[in-house]
Amino acid sequence: MENFKTLASFFKALGEENRLRILKALKEGELSVGDLVIRLEISQPLVSHHLRELKLANLVKSRKEGPYVFYQLKTSKIFELIRLAKSLTEETNA
Repeated sequence: MENFKTLASFFKALGEENRLRILKALKEGELSVGDLVIRLEISQPLVSHHLRELKLANLVKSRKEGPYVFYQLKTSKIFELIRLAKSLTEETNA
């Protein structure tokens, strides 16, 4: 039987604009929380909150180096799904 609850949680993690912006930034490579704050121009607590949600959805992973935490994508396949979603929204809005 399909686990719709897990799937719904996964899509919920993608259902926020700043999380999509974080994923796009991480597509270029590993970044620290501070790097993301500067790039996205949003507060550190908000970046940390969104990273926590993305981590719970198994979309990103982290490593600690001294006082810094660095994040990277677990897989770039997420962008295949994002491309498909963009295509669907363009098609349905036409």
